[in-house]
Amino acid sequence: MKKFSVLTLVAVTLFITACKKSSGETTTGEEKQVAEKKGEVLAVKLETSKVDWKAFHKGGFAPRWGTLAIQSGEVSVEANELTAGDFVIDMKSIKVDPASVTEKDKKYSELEAHLKSADFFDVEKNPTAAFKITSVTNLATPVKDAVEGANKTVSGNLTLKGKAVNVTFPAKVTVAGGTATIQAKFTVNRTDWDIKFGASEADPAEWMISKDIEIGINVTAGK
Repeated sequence: MKKFSVLTLVAVTLFITACKKSSGETTTGEEKQVAEKKGEVLAVKLETSKVDWKAFHKGGFAPRWGTLAIQSGEVSVEANELTAGDFVIDMKSIKVDPASVTEKDKKYSELEAHLKSADFFDVEKNPTAAFKITSVTNLATPVKDAVEGANKTVSGNLTLKGKAVNVTFPAKVTVAGGTATIQAKFTVNRTDWDIKFGASEADPAEWMISKDIEIGINVTAGK
């Protein structure tokens, strides 16, 4: 029995390691000073901008995905370069794509309600999240798993549930003709924001709930 338990633990550990998602060269750290707004200010086009999310359950199986709406935002550009930006995300808008919930005993609406609860994002107390750019630099070399065409490294303070953490990730930034677009794909660990439901290693049943959340950004701003 003891031998079986040890082998099972090893197998689970290897399984989780194999299923762990690449961070796409994402790093996190302490909150930093927000970048100074220089140049022309462009408003985010809310009807065409969004945030995609994807998370995993059962050690990488049963992926769930959906969207979040951007409530407001603006970017600053100077000499066809992105200099600053800030965005407000409507956490009450979190959606689960019904296509991602295929089990007969599960409902996408129940997952939406759980994500909005105090176990996760507690949207009644924290109806919005925010992202404020702290720096934008040129991306010297291609980064594995980054969005196609990534040409910049973007850093910004991401605030969830009242806690700000600086996140750095590769992005594709285009500024031309009075329009700016930002596209990015990266992974964060939700426990950095103290979102720890199902993250305790004290309970073996919770080991299979991923801490990682894949984030996709597609923002367009213009006059």
